[in-house]
Amino acid sequence: MQLFVNDLTVIDFSYLCLQRGMVGESWIVDLTLHGELDEQNMVLDFGKVKKQVKRIIDDTVDHKLVVPSEYAGCKITHVENSNYIKINFEDQQGKQIAISSPDDAFCFIDADTVSMNDVILHLASVIKPQLPDNVKKVELTLRPEDISGFHYHYTHGLKKHDGNCQRIAHGHRSRIQIFENGMKSPKLEKAFSREWADIYVATIEDKVNNEDLEFIQCTDSQFAFKYESSQGKFEIALEQDDVYIMPVDTTVELIAQYIADRMKAQYPDNTYKVIAYEGVAKGAIAYAE
Repeated sequence: MQLFVNDLTVIDFSYLCLQRGMVGESWIVDLTLHGELDEQNMVLDFGKVKKQVKRIIDDTVDHKLVVPSEYAGCKITHVENSNYIKINFEDQQGKQIAISSPDDAFCFIDADTVSMNDVILHLASVIKPQLPDNVKKVELTLRPEDISGFHYHYTHGLKKHDGNCQRIAHGHRSRIQIFENGMKSPKLEKAFSREWADIYVATIEDKVNNEDLEFIQCTDSQFAFKYESSQGKFEIALEQDDVYIMPVDTTVELIAQYIADRMKAQYPDNTYKVIAYEGVAKGAIAYAE
């Protein structure tokens, strides 16, 4: 017998890529459980699937940085007498990323790359032992949202957030819609999506110098950012070309308003409406008139 739940959840995360560096991503999760009927004549109660299995998936990958632990260019160091981990990563173009966070901000994949199949295998291995014995197999499908227009991948951290969004390296794959004088503008959407492709979006108040960092080092070609929030201390250093620094926090509300205001500053005689998504089916709408 098979039990399925489509659109069980969306995992918003970032991962370290050999070709693209740090990539923000959003994948929709479909789940199929293979097994025998229990005393309720069910494979597993839908309520438990939607709560228990979703929680396991969220705890494993969602709002984390997924790291290919077998990649030769990835050095993982556990900070002595603490729950902190620091990572030094160099992609195939020679670009470097350094990051330190509490250990629960990372998900380590036993592979030299992070692929959709690797994440599926990792999730299944974590989920299966936590389910009843009558569930014999866990089958997962991960898929990106079908976006007909323009989108971009971004990574950020929200230090003021009281949940997992405060992790300094989590991200999203997000569509963008820009309206100029009431008309949708594919030209502006395309330009923006190219400018922010695989970008790390930071706020200026978190920018620090190398001597301010506690666990990692920043090179002359990098920008460094640091903050402390309820989950602990977070630090990151990335190549300057891969960073966009905003004068405000990087919540989706402020991102939407920032884009609208930037368009208005460039073309003051026009009006703008920006619909900025944060992953799948959620986001913010801002105006500059």
